Amino acid sequence: MNHESAEAHVTPYRTYVYVWISLVVLTGVTVTVASLNLGLASILVALAIAGTKSTIVLAQFMHLKNERGVFKILIPLAVLILVVFIGLTFTDVAFR
Repeated sequence: MNHESAEAHVTPYRTYVYVWISLVVLTGVTVTVASLNLGLASILVALAIAGTKSTIVLAQFMHLKNERGVFKILIPLAVLILVVFIGLTFTDVAFR
């Protein structure tokens, strides 16, 4: 990559504060949901919260929100593959 064409993305400090607050709130939601008895839905809720937290970390701290092209395709594809594997695992356990 050419250094002249590289763009510098400056992230303001308040964005990092918002990210920190959202991660703390989502951690609190995770702890609260873990104490509830939701049955099978508790696993799905925990995975949804963990996926949201990982998306926030990937977008902000790995600066993937500023990427173009292939990363916009690879991230949803990786999530889709993960969902398929988790779904296959759940169906295997359910039909034993």
